[in-house]
Amino acid sequence: MPGRIGVSARTASVWRTATLTEIRRETPRVSTFRFAVPDWPGHVPGQHLVLRLVAEDGYAAQRHYSIASAPDDSGHVELTLDHVEDGEVSGWFHTVARPGDRIEVRGPLSGFFAWPGDRPALLVGAGSGVVPLMSMLRHHRARGLTVPLRLLVSVRRPGELIYAREFGAETTPVFTRSAPEGVAVGRMTAAHVAPIMAERPSGGWEAYVCGSNSFAEHASRLLVAAGQPVERIRIERFG
Repeated sequence: MPGRIGVSARTASVWRTATLTEIRRETPRVSTFRFAVPDWPGHVPGQHLVLRLVAEDGYAAQRHYSIASAPDDSGHVELTLDHVEDGEVSGWFHTVARPGDRIEVRGPLSGFFAWPGDRPALLVGAGSGVVPLMSMLRHHRARGLTVPLRLLVSVRRPGELIYAREFGAETTPVFTRSAPEGVAVGRMTAAHVAPIMAERPSGGWEAYVCGSNSFAEHASRLLVAAGQPVERIRIERFG
């Protein structure tokens, strides 16, 4: 698996001890965990890392998590974790972890889903699939990039919309179970995609889709039907 653009595979394969410095609640079941990582080589929005927890008896558990924060030079990275029912690692973070705790991380990993900010980006996510897309949105804002960026995010209800306080005019939320008054409820459809495709910039969009297998398939079909070239759709699935 390739490492970060400009970061060697050897550098990305090194385990580093990260210290938890902050926990922020995003929704009733989702929190963001901020870590200080010594000698962190930096990342490109869309990449992920491997996290390892080691118990006193030597038992180790590893998970892959998308990086939520924008690249910076502070040596910090943020992960946004859903509290998965019976989740071994997410359960520890949501019920046990406190600032000062240490874990091991390795990365950044994957160049396929990375967006360095050099082309117009159409981002489509569902639920926690918005996490790597948020890294892209934050990068776009932090660097003051002028390339167009649009985000479509699907979620069951308003209270489950991760990062709700940070979204602006570039974001269109789609609510599938309940919605604010005056907002339609239902699955993402061609009607949500059409306005963004109509404002297609010169050179077209680079589309990034992240979510469950079923959502990724559904969203990709909508994009292709709306005229998005299939070879310009990058997909990251989970579950």
